[in-house]
Amino acid sequence: MTTGVIDPRYGDVSATPPPWSDIQRLLTDAQLYWIVTVRRDGRPHAVPLVGVWHEGAFAFCTGPGEQKQRNLEVNPHVAVATGGTGANGWNVGKDVVVEGAAVRVTDADALHALAAAWFAKYGNDWKYDVRGHEFIELSNSGDGTGGAWVYRIAPAKVIVFGDAHGQTTYRF
Repeated sequence: MTTGVIDPRYGDVSATPPPWSDIQRLLTDAQLYWIVTVRRDGRPHAVPLVGVWHEGAFAFCTGPGEQKQRNLEVNPHVAVATGGTGANGWNVGKDVVVEGAAVRVTDADALHALAAAWFAKYGNDWKYDVRGHEFIELSNSGDGTGGAWVYRIAPAKVIVFGDAHGQTTYRF
């Protein structure tokens, strides 16, 4: 069982950390995430993306020529964030940051399971099939010709901000 620890510098030490099951639900239900990768020269690169929280890890995909893919070739360490605290007010909701290393998924069974998870979450907006070691987009916006590489981020640390708890950290 993963238990959060409230950082007394940034929150009410008498508050109760949110249960890990609640945080997993936030990660599962989010529709949009932001990923931060590190460029070859050390500068950060942040972009929005869709993804799925599946079997205790975050999964996303990217084209082999995209900037985030080029960044991952040099440095696999990333941060993925989601939440609406900033948009909805300081004391409402939670923002979640997942830190870890992105590892490419190439196993056919794992890719099929992730494609099914994407479809269950996003429907025809993000429908994928598997070709070799990559996704092929079958959604309304994809023509099925270009491939996308799939990555999985097993969390090393998850930080949650918001509500009465302030900042809670979960380590793995």
